[in-house]
Amino acid sequence: MDRTEASFPRCQSGATETLHRVTRRSLLAGTGGLAMAATARPGLAETSAGNRPTAGGTATMDIKRNGSRPSGKGPEAYFTGTVRVDPMFQAGDPARVSGGQVTFEPGARTAWHTHPLGQTLIVTSGLGWVQCEGGPIEEIRPGDVVWFPPGVKHWHGATATTAMTHIAVTEWLDGKNVDWMEKVSDAQYRG
Repeated sequence: MDRTEASFPRCQSGATETLHRVTRRSLLAGTGGLAMAATARPGLAETSAGNRPTAGGTATMDIKRNGSRPSGKGPEAYFTGTVRVDPMFQAGDPARVSGGQVTFEPGARTAWHTHPLGQTLIVTSGLGWVQCEGGPIEEIRPGDVVWFPPGVKHWHGATATTAMTHIAVTEWLDGKNVDWMEKVSDAQYRG
């Protein structure tokens, strides 16, 4: 395997098992070199009003300044434990990508959920767990990149003893980027 190629845990979607391989180049091309966010709360990562037009009268870029968007608590309906969501970006039309940094304290995790166009996680610190429905719990570490295909039921979070932070990137389809389901039970979390 090429050093720039990464293997991802096998996820089951229906009866079809899929193994995904992603290169750094394809990841960066697919995300525009950016990393994405984690909740479906509209407005969490809205476009800033600080866009300044160029001499030609149109904006060419939008810089999201660190600290310019407030952190939020992960809603209890979608998370177990203490979770902080820091919105990073939400591109306007015609783009549909959004991203955020999510920090899970030890034992914290998402509820089961799916994404209509899939989800990429980029682990930045700590130690975490991810699981696709019917599959094993996989450990994730800083530098790992995880891809969940569209419609695959999964969860992710910190281990029981160590916090974990990741950048989550999703795309919006018909006004939503996630479908939340039931919470991950303690028994499921412990595997």
